[in-house]
Amino acid sequence: MVKVSGPAFSMEASGTIGGVLVFSKWKGRPYIRSHVIPSNPKSGGQTGMRAMFSFLAKAWTTLSAGEQATWEDRAAQLIASEFNAFMSYNQFRWRNFTAPSKDEPAGTADTPATLGALSLSLGVRSITVTQAVTTAADGWGILIFRSPTGTFDTAYDNLIAVGTVSGTDDVVYVDSPLDPGDYYYDTREFTADGQMSAETGEETETVV
Repeated sequence: MVKVSGPAFSMEASGTIGGVLVFSKWKGRPYIRSHVIPSNPKSGGQTGMRAMFSFLAKAWTTLSAGEQATWEDRAAQLIASEFNAFMSYNQFRWRNFTAPSKDEPAGTADTPATLGALSLSLGVRSITVTQAVTTAADGWGILIFRSPTGTFDTAYDNLIAVGTVSGTDDVVYVDSPLDPGDYYYDTREFTADGQMSAETGEETETVV
């Protein structure tokens, strides 16, 4: 990364030129870097991180003013917004297979939700994953994992979606499009203070 004072004869240059150089800013400082295309943008790791990123970005808008305010100190350290502090720290937690937290710092006092059965329903090139919720308690989200082989260990890089716990409503996710083959699913619940439950138990379905 190269820092510049007036990229492209402008103090606010941004974007890509010729698919080679990228002009942007970081913490208010303009810079230029090489344009890089991921070798496999659909790898397990990237899919798992994007799924969590999507959940967190939506979840931020539902946090209370008090919860958002807990991120002020970390934001000040990063010279960033509270939203960016919330996103970056929780993505870091997830990369280390630790559930995200609404507050900074995360606690251990919340009561996990009680989950019911995990069920699968076969569709046309799709599988609908339904996780029943018996009691919501302090449950925040449901992690949905998928593997092509059975008896797998859940990890950040086989996460495919994150659902929000809303009372005792079922958490439903439609996994599509899928190629023919066997698919194995498992789920885990996590609380608002970053505790993660044990695995619910695998279920499998075959797309033909």
